[in-house]
Amino acid sequence: MIVSATDLSKSYRHGKVRALAGVDLEVNEGEIFGLIGPDGAGKTTLFRLLTTLIKPDGGTASVDGLDIVRDYRALRRRIGYMPGRFSLYQDLTVEENLRFFATIFHTTIEENYDLVKDIYRQIEPFKHRRAGQLSGGMKQKLALSCALIHAPRVLFLDEPTTGVDPVSRSEFWQMLQTLRSRHGLSIIASTPYMDEAMQCDRIALMQTGRFLDVDTPQGIIGRFTPTLWAVRSNQMHRLLGDLRDWQDAESVFSFGDSQHVTVRNGASHEALRQHLLARGHDQVDITAVTASIEDVFITLLRQQPQLSGNPQVSPAHEQ
Repeated sequence: MIVSATDLSKSYRHGKVRALAGVDLEVNEGEIFGLIGPDGAGKTTLFRLLTTLIKPDGGTASVDGLDIVRDYRALRRRIGYMPGRFSLYQDLTVEENLRFFATIFHTTIEENYDLVKDIYRQIEPFKHRRAGQLSGGMKQKLALSCALIHAPRVLFLDEPTTGVDPVSRSEFWQMLQTLRSRHGLSIIASTPYMDEAMQCDRIALMQTGRFLDVDTPQGIIGRFTPTLWAVRSNQMHRLLGDLRDWQDAESVFSFGDSQHVTVRNGASHEALRQHLLARGHDQVDITAVTASIEDVFITLLRQQPQLSGNPQVSPAHEQ
């Protein structure tokens, strides 16, 4: 077990704001583990605890066998951390940033170049450009290179693909898969994008400082048992409310360009069609669909109303 946490908790503002509420976590060596949840779920707080930037209020945790409180100095040499916001030196060039971070850890670019070469080669032609002048995708690659240059055992990535284009997002996850397969790196990444969950070996669905479920993406989807329909009409602005008025609808929520409805046993497409036609809808399209991670996430929230709030999750097709 490369990362382990038991009953980890953290609050802010003298206990008034609870960011983590007794989280238990286990990450296997060589695994890509995803923390999936909206802003405010507690992902960044968990990362800051595991990377020794803040202390927990309660519970214990270890990374690569080192306690996050007692062994924090030794632990910092074994982990790489890429925070959600670009935090490199904007006035330094690409090469200067990388050399600076290598020097901090008493190493050199040349010593660990094999680890970063596949990533750094993509931005090496711009090594004399200031970091603040890079595009979002290039900043992302530079930040990842700086997090890797000291050859960490565990890599923590806090929403690394937020604010970059879909092509750069896809390329980034390919780079992570390569790092894991070639170098055996253990990776923990957080994201609000539900489609990125499928890139992970296992995931934790997270909301308001708690884990709703932990499993492989396929395992979590496989436990979704309700009948799920995608519904569209020519009156999309009214469709959500009219679906919620239907007696056989158990839950209704927006999903991209349609409304997703879980229905009671025995419900029929024709009964729903007639319900909508009677309320002035036309061009009604009803399709049975397979659940996604987002469907599971929203359903789990509805089963635990105290966690519901207003999660701003990000399905792939809305990017």
